[in-house]
Amino acid sequence: MSFQNIKLFIEDQVAFVVLHRPEKMNALNFQMFKELDSAYRRLKDDRTLRAVVITGKGEHFCSGLDIKSVMASKVSALRLLWKWLPGNANLAQRVSINWQRLPVPVIAQISGHCYGGGMQIALGADFRIVSPDSDFSIMESKWGLMPDMAGLANLRHIMPKDKAMKLTMTSEIIDANKALEYGLVTQVTADIESEVAKLIEQLRTRSPDALAGIKKSYHRNWSASVQSLLRRETWYQIKLLLGGNQRRAVYRQTMDKSAPYHHRRFK
Repeated sequence: MSFQNIKLFIEDQVAFVVLHRPEKMNALNFQMFKELDSAYRRLKDDRTLRAVVITGKGEHFCSGLDIKSVMASKVSALRLLWKWLPGNANLAQRVSINWQRLPVPVIAQISGHCYGGGMQIALGADFRIVSPDSDFSIMESKWGLMPDMAGLANLRHIMPKDKAMKLTMTSEIIDANKALEYGLVTQVTADIESEVAKLIEQLRTRSPDALAGIKKSYHRNWSASVQSLLRRETWYQIKLLLGGNQRRAVYRQTMDKSAPYHHRRFK
């Protein structure tokens, strides 16, 4: 698929996914959903990747669903929601939850509006680095809808249920500092590009296999039973111990901090 509503490029082992409808404040139309899903499929098996950055072109991250565009075709709306099995993710849900499934750290770099579907995409990222002028809203109830893009999979871990329900039911718009207080964002900074670059450089100093294992463990174990957590922790650790990047991490710490890691093997 050739991309028209997003841009995807890779620089120095970091993938940048740019929502690219600035004239519409990067509102989500059906084509953008398809392109984001396609971008994930292109990235998921790239063993050289060290991180992914999701951002928006222009002043705003994403103003949410392009209601006029999507609702103009009932067929397109139904195609967003269609799934073969109830427990699988449909297209609308995949543009959020896919980022949790990537075995590399995913960073949402946010300025301006982050509303509705944009908020759901941001919740799929592992980290949300935002500018002081950004604002946020779970806005679906304004349109007589409920959030259905899998953002709740992350939201339930970072906010108390009553506060999350209040934001969702009222479609209240909150500023960056309130979002930080609620745990919706990771960091507020006036220089988001520098802070994102700094975080990526910190992550580069760690084994890509260790980062993949940590991410997978956190997403699978956060609400799992203790028995499941113990089983997965042991299995993931064995996989890391048998991999070359664990030995390389020890070598970096004891001999040569500049020694490069091998490409990621952990899926």
